[in-house]
Amino acid sequence: MDPLNISQDIIIRRMGQCDYEPVWREMQKFTDERDAATTDELWLVEHPPVFTQGLAGKAEHILAAGDIPVVQVDRGGQVTYHGPGQIVAYPMINLRRHGIGVKSLVHGIEQAIIETVAIYGIEAKRRDNAPGVYVNDAKIASLGLRIRKACSFHGLAFNIDMDLEPFARINPCGFMGLAVTQLSELTEKVTFETVQNQLLEQFCQQLNFTPKEVV
Repeated sequence: MDPLNISQDIIIRRMGQCDYEPVWREMQKFTDERDAATTDELWLVEHPPVFTQGLAGKAEHILAAGDIPVVQVDRGGQVTYHGPGQIVAYPMINLRRHGIGVKSLVHGIEQAIIETVAIYGIEAKRRDNAPGVYVNDAKIASLGLRIRKACSFHGLAFNIDMDLEPFARINPCGFMGLAVTQLSELTEKVTFETVQNQLLEQFCQQLNFTPKEVV
């Protein structure tokens, strides 16, 4: 089969709440074992409390982890926090087949979050040299990707309705004193599942995918 003629479908897996490390290992396995005909996938998940430290991560950015585990991972970027009430999305995309580069992927992910936040009448923005999405200089979503064999894994974390206290235990994404916010602090009547669906719709629109839900 000619890879250029493969449909631009993306399989959507809603995984619920799962421990971080097994999902990370599954992402690695999926990426290592996929071939030119493997359909791209997007995994939607929540993680129990965990700090993840990227390849360039510096120990001094973890101020006081306390009882929250720290996992050294193979994505780009510095330290971030994952916890319940945060949408985590892992796009596993064959970039070469899809005809996009890493910058276009990052831009598309950021724009999907910006458009999702805009549904609630909130203006969100990018920052130069600081991947992620910000509202009034506070970070509402972070990005950390890895590319292997021209395929992406890892992804985005979008704060919806969570305990933000653990962010005070780190320098988020390596920035001392960086303010962090979440959608529930900016608007009323936020539900996790609704925002997840809105983000999925915007992601597929921005990056030209047709979602195929796995039941």
